[in-house]
Amino acid sequence: MNALPSQPRIRIPRSARAGEVIEIRTLIQHPMETGLRHEAGRALPRDMLTRLMVRLNGETVLAADFQNGTATNPYHVFFVRLDKPGHFEFIWTDEKGCQARAEARVAVA
Repeated sequence: MNALPSQPRIRIPRSARAGEVIEIRTLIQHPMETGLRHEAGRALPRDMLTRLMVRLNGETVLAADFQNGTATNPYHVFFVRLDKPGHFEFIWTDEKGCQARAEARVAVA
């Protein structure tokens, strides 16, 4: 699959205590054009992200499907409880199947 041109940003703690709930913040730059807006007399082509999938140690912990009402540069905040060290994988997918990916690790003491 092709890659999206934007590099996502992830804010996640580097370490946590066993059983602690951590906050994760994600941001990706994307126009999220619905195809309904006009500029200079012509419709801007549709260009939408459709999904954000977050996996922890290979298991899905968040799957979000985006709709027309999703804002430009989608920003998401969510919480995860960690019991053991974690490898997070973040995958954004657009309507054409292009993806942007990011990874992060959290140590558990």
